[in-house]
Amino acid sequence: MGLFDFFKKKESTPQQQEALDTGLEKTKDNFFSKITKVIAGKSTVDDDVLDDLEEVLVTSDVGVTTTLKIIERIQARVARDKYVSTSELNNLLRDEVQQLLAENNSNDFQNFEYGNHKPYVIMVVGVNGVGKTTTIGKLAHQLKQAGNKVVLGAADTFRAAAVDQIQLWGERVGVRVVAQAMGSDPASVAYDTLRSAVSNNEDVAIIDTAGRLHNKVGLMNELTKIKNVMQKVIPGAPHEILLVLDASTGQNAIEQCKQFTEATAVNALALTKLDGTAKGGVVIGISDQFKIPVKYIGVGEGMNDLQLFDRKGFVDSLFKK
Repeated sequence: MGLFDFFKKKESTPQQQEALDTGLEKTKDNFFSKITKVIAGKSTVDDDVLDDLEEVLVTSDVGVTTTLKIIERIQARVARDKYVSTSELNNLLRDEVQQLLAENNSNDFQNFEYGNHKPYVIMVVGVNGVGKTTTIGKLAHQLKQAGNKVVLGAADTFRAAAVDQIQLWGERVGVRVVAQAMGSDPASVAYDTLRSAVSNNEDVAIIDTAGRLHNKVGLMNELTKIKNVMQKVIPGAPHEILLVLDASTGQNAIEQCKQFTEATAVNALALTKLDGTAKGGVVIGISDQFKIPVKYIGVGEGMNDLQLFDRKGFVDSLFKK
C-alpha cells in the first residue's frame, strides 16, 4: 500500500461505520429528542414547526448562520410542495445537511491527489487541549500502517510537555521524532525536520506547532516564519495546514477556527472528541461557515478512531434511528 492509499477508500468499513455510529450517539440522542418535541401533536410542517426546528439546530451547535440557511431551504421546499407532513421532516433535514456538506467540499479527500510531493508536509495547528498531539500520533500510526516512512517535528517548543508527548507518541507508533531543547526556535525545528526527512527519503513529515491563541499578529508572524523556513528546504511546503478543533467546545471551536484561518492558510480541518459530546452539529456549521473541508474526525480513543471524514457516512449515522 502506497502513500496515503488508506485515504482513498470509497466507503467506510463496517468497523469504521460502527465506530462512527457509537461516536455520534450523544449528538444523535440529543438531536432527535429535541426534534420529537418539535413535531409532537403536529401533522404538517408549518411556520411554528420551522421556528422550533431553528431553535433545535442552533442549540445543537450548528450555528446561527448555517441554521438560517437550512431553514430557508426547507421553507422553499415546503412552499413548493404545498403540503409536507412532519413525518417527512427528518428526510428533508437530512437532504439539506448532506447537500450543504457537498457544497463545502467536505469529502474532497476521498479522491484527493497528493501529487509528487515527497516528503508530503503537514503543519498542524490548534490550541492546547483540543487533542492535537493525539491526532498527530494517530495520523502517524495510520500512515505508517499504510507503508509510509513518517517523521514528526516537535516544533511546539514553548511547553516541555508538548515535546515529551510527541516523543512518547513517536516511540509508541515507531516513527522518528526531531526535537530540540525547550524554548528553541520552532522554525529551526521545522527546518531540521524537513532537512532530515529529505535526507532519509521519508514520505511524510508532520510538524506540531505551539498551541497558544495569543494575539493574531503574534500567531500570524510565528506561523508565517515556520512556513517560510520550510519553503527554503521544500518549495511549496507545507502542503497541508491542518487545524485541529475540539468538537465538544461547540461554538468556541468556531471562534478558534476564525482566529486560525485569519492567521494562516488552513486547508483542512480535524474535529476531535465527537464521541464525548452532544455537540456534533458543529461539524456542519464549521464546514459551512469557513468553506474548508473537514478531513478527519475523532470518534474514540483507539488508534484507528481517527477517521477520514465521509460525508455520506456522517449524515447516515446522524440520522440513523
